[in-house]
Amino acid sequence: MSVSEGAYRPTEDEPFMNDRQLAYFKQKLLDWKSDILDQSKTTIEQMQTASLHLADPADRASSETDHSLELRTRDRQRKLINKIESALRRIENGEYGYCEATGEPISLARLEARPTATMTLEAQERHERKEKVHRDD
Repeated sequence: MSVSEGAYRPTEDEPFMNDRQLAYFKQKLLDWKSDILDQSKTTIEQMQTASLHLADPADRASSETDHSLELRTRDRQRKLINKIESALRRIENGEYGYCEATGEPISLARLEARPTATMTLEAQERHERKEKVHRDD
């Protein structure tokens, strides 16, 4: 059963990261990973069947640019799959849903929007401000 088909949605009025919430987020992550892998297969198939032997140099350049963009997208998705797998490991370890910086619960709304989140919104903002200051040095 995919998450979108189920009627259950985690709410603030139930115990945080109870078994039902963990199962919900696990399925959401697994569905997301499956979608990404399906898209990757389709892209690879399309790239293999696309003709790179185009006679017109402009067509060939356009095709190569398209392939380059697809490969960059796939690289971003590969990194996303690593984050999804890390979130799945946190579910198995009982660490999912808790900020790695503060140990506080991450809001359900944030996890719903970004199931791979590892920090509360406030901790993430502090982290990004600190990162920006160090980049500017």
